[in-house]
Amino acid sequence: MIKIIPAIDIIQGKCVRLTKGDYSTEKVYSENPVEIAKSYEAMGLKYLHVVDLEGAKSSRLVNGATLKAITKATGLEVDFGGGIKNDAALQQAFDNGASAVTVGSVAVKDPALTRKWIDRYGSDKIILGADIKDNRISINGWKNESNIQLFDFVKDYILAGIKRVISTDISRDGMLSGPNFSLYRELKEKFPALEIIASGGISNMDDIYKLRDLGLEGVIIGKAIYEHKIRPEELIEFLKEYPQRFDEHHEK
Repeated sequence: MIKIIPAIDIIQGKCVRLTKGDYSTEKVYSENPVEIAKSYEAMGLKYLHVVDLEGAKSSRLVNGATLKAITKATGLEVDFGGGIKNDAALQQAFDNGASAVTVGSVAVKDPALTRKWIDRYGSDKIILGADIKDNRISINGWKNESNIQLFDFVKDYILAGIKRVISTDISRDGMLSGPNFSLYRELKEKFPALEIIASGGISNMDDIYKLRDLGLEGVIIGKAIYEHKIRPEELIEFLKEYPQRFDEHHEK
């Protein structure tokens, strides 16, 4: 089974999408993220990926109220990212209903703090965000590139106890051009026990089936749903074939 994980990216409490992480390309798809989340739940989906885009490029969580509204109104298992750079922001995300948090920038800039979180909360609660441009990790809402290579980054955090990673090829994000299959194939070959969630470039249901065949844990879908490249009836049909089940750590 591969998990279908729709994405809700938030700026000023609205559902938006960017292209290649460029904030100047912001397009608003809905002013009511809660209703969008409820529509996903009505399809039979169980998971949701929520990103605080304002938090991602700042040093604090900005859209916590929207996260809380979504988790109060639905039974979705929500992983949350953006602005999780200190203990207070992490606790705020959990207090607002996140089932897990995705850490990217802080994992680059403060490995000691990230490892502390993994030890304290466990690998079910902490997901590694490994977003790349030219095979190097990008941080701070993708505004800055590090010199850290993807596979070295992932290997170090597997040794620290990470079990799940969300990896986005930024050059594909929002392009509807298909995901970077070779990236995910190589990740799976190098780290067969790692739970890999693909993100970026998903354009149709065929992409999902191909990622499933690579043995990936999940796939995050954003623009393809908003732009009707993947239709609700296609997702519903997929869910009949591959029913989604909550992870054991789901506590709602």
